[in-house]
Parts: sequence; C-alpha cells; structure tokens
Amino acid sequence: MLGTLNEGVRIAWESLKENKIRAGLTILGVAIGVAVVVTMAALITGIRSSVLESFAAAGPDNFIVTPFDFTDVRVVTGSNRPPWWGRPVISDEEIRAIGSLPAVREAVADFDFNLTVAVGGGVRVSGVSASGNSSGWPAYTLGEFTAGRNFTPAEERESRPVIVISSGLAQTLFGPVDPVGQNVRLSVGTRSVNERFTIIGVYEPEPNVFSNAVDQFAIVPRRAAVRRLKALSPFTFTTVLVVPEPSVTQDEARDQVIAYLRGVRGLRPADENNFAVVQSAQLADFFDRLTGVFFLVMLALSSVGLLVGGVGVIGIMLISVTERTREIGIRKAMGATRKEILWQFLVEASFLTLVGGAIGMVMGAMAAFAVANATPIPASIPLWSVGAALGSAVFTGMLFGLLPAMRASRMEPVAALRFE
Repeated sequence: MLGTLNEGVRIAWESLKENKIRAGLTILGVAIGVAVVVTMAALITGIRSSVLESFAAAGPDNFIVTPFDFTDVRVVTGSNRPPWWGRPVISDEEIRAIGSLPAVREAVADFDFNLTVAVGGGVRVSGVSASGNSSGWPAYTLGEFTAGRNFTPAEERESRPVIVISSGLAQTLFGPVDPVGQNVRLSVGTRSVNERFTIIGVYEPEPNVFSNAVDQFAIVPRRAAVRRLKALSPFTFTTVLVVPEPSVTQDEARDQVIAYLRGVRGLRPADENNFAVVQSAQLADFFDRLTGVFFLVMLALSSVGLLVGGVGVIGIMLISVTERTREIGIRKAMGATRKEILWQFLVEASFLTLVGGAIGMVMGAMAAFAVANATPIPASIPLWSVGAALGSAVFTGMLFGLLPAMRASRMEPVAALRFE
C-alpha cells in the first residue's frame, strides 16, 4: 500500500509538471475555496474572542434585565404577534428598586437612539449613535476619559443638559480644539426639539472589533434624554444593566431581581415572567448562533471553489487516463490488480487537490495576518480549520477522481495494449 501511495504521488507530480496550465487551473479552484474557508474561520474566531473578552471585561457576573429575551427572537409570519408583544416596560421605580436590592451593587438604566449634533459654523453630524444612561455606564463601556468627566448621579436625577461624546465625534465637531465646556445643539429624528447641551467629557473607547464601526457616539443622562430630547419612543425600550455585589454570586442577585419583579408586577406562581434576565453566557451563545449561520453561508459559497476544482479534477484525470492507456495495459499485464490501479489514480487526484489545499492555507493565513494587522480584529487560524481545509481538499480529489480511476481500473489489458 505504501509503495502504491509513493508511486501515485510521483506520477501525480510528473503529471503536474507536464501539464502546468491544466493542473494549475484545477489547483487554483481548490485553493480559492480553501482560502475562503480558512479566512472566514480566522475572522470569526477573532471576532468571537473580542466579543467574549468584552463580556468578561465588563464583568462575567453582570446581567441585563429587559422586557423580552432578545437572544431568543423568532421569525413570526402572518398576523401572529411575537410572544413579547405588549409586555410592560421597566419603570423608573423598578430601576431604583433593583438598584437598592441587597445583592445588587448598581443598576444602570440604558436605552439607545440616534442623535443629530450641531455646533456653530454650520457643522452638523447626523446619525450619531447615542445612549441615555445612568451615571454608572462606564462600568459597561471599556475605555477612559481623555478630557473632562462623567455626569454625576445628581445631574442624572435633575435632567441636566450635559453630554459625554466620543473622541471620534469630538474630532469631527471641533478638530484640535478642546470640546469640554462647548455647547452643542441636539435633536432626535424629525422632532422639532432642539436642545442646547454642554459637553462635560470626552471618552476614548478601548480598541475592539466594533470601535472602528461606531467611533462617533454620545452619552447623555437618561432623564435628560427622555424629558429634554423626547428620545424614548414606542419603538425603543429601556434595559437595566445589573452589577451584583462582589460578595454574592450571579445566581443570588438574579434570584433577588426576579423575585422582586414578579412580586411588584403581581405574577402568580403559574404565570410566566413578563420580563427577561439575560446573562453573559446567553449573549455568548446568541453570538455563536449568529456567527454559526454566517459561517455556514460562507462555507456554502466557498464550496463553489471546491466544486470548480473538482470538475477540473475529473477533466484532468480523464485526459490522464486516456493518455496513459498503454501504461495501464502494461501494468495489468504484469500483474497489477484493479484495486492497485484504482488506488493509484485516486492518490494522483487527491495529490492535486492537496497541493491546492496547501496553497489555499497559505493564502488564508496571509489574509488573516493582514486583517489582524490592519484592523482591531485579532484574526487567528484555529487548528480545526487547518484539518477541515486539507481534509476537504483531499476528499474533493478522491470524490471527483473516483470516476476516472474506476474507468482506468476496468480497462482490459489486451484492449489497453492495442490503444494508439
């Protein structure tokens, strides 16, 4: 068996050298398919590690209280409403009560909206990603203040018109000028509300996979966002970011929050929760499901490259069988069995696709290296993708090389020797 393998590899190498263009096109198709698989695996691995690191840095024991579990969203067709439709919003009283529970260190209210920011001189930035938060928001947003400060709990309670902006937004609005103390005009959507706010801080987020995509954002006290900007619409909802006390477990804090909300909302033991508690592990699982679907789509697309390579394998191997008909006849006349002939041509086909797989691995590694150096995504090639890529390349060669190999193995020695 080992001798047949060595002979098949040698013959495949000679065939590759004699038919460079034909073999090169076959190898290129396989290489492209493998390169896409490896690159996508590296990207998804890098993105996942960044997201999980963000969850861990924000606090692995922290959790979110929301009106519904957004990690369990399902597609609803027809007139059926989703199961969370009509659930009550989380009120200010409930937020304050959650923050005062014995097992809870802090409860941060949060809701998101889009903002238009304008300054003197006609500078205007639309579509700014904004959040209405309690003063404890830095515990969930990794980074640091490069200028100024955060708003205080008193400023949040009194709906003060103050705002913290990102360093990217500060650069767009003011350039090299210190923005702290400057006044800006804020408006939400098409509403006529146009309020003057004072910038009190500039925040630089920690580099991550999302920082380049959203480098212009603003954070305002939640009550100011509701009362002054009218930013809380029927299409937005408030979540509560809960930080447990260091001396208690996540389960203890979670149980206290659930018990309080069920009690204050008058839910009986048989009633389901009309709210949701989402933990970091659920967010990680939700992200895995999203990236899993994305990866399956990319695998389907990359299989086109392998299919092209497989079609090329059939063509090149059929030509090879035809060109070496007399050789097959001589080998059979000297005692070679059908199994040996079949194995020889399968090895030859697999060798071609294995070369393509190796080249694709190099291409994918170069692409992952470029992404890791040019973006915040720590793209890295997981070991399983190496085995999957090379294994799929070899399998493609054996699958598509089976027909030519069977044709070669079934030749009659006498007819093969007469072939011109």
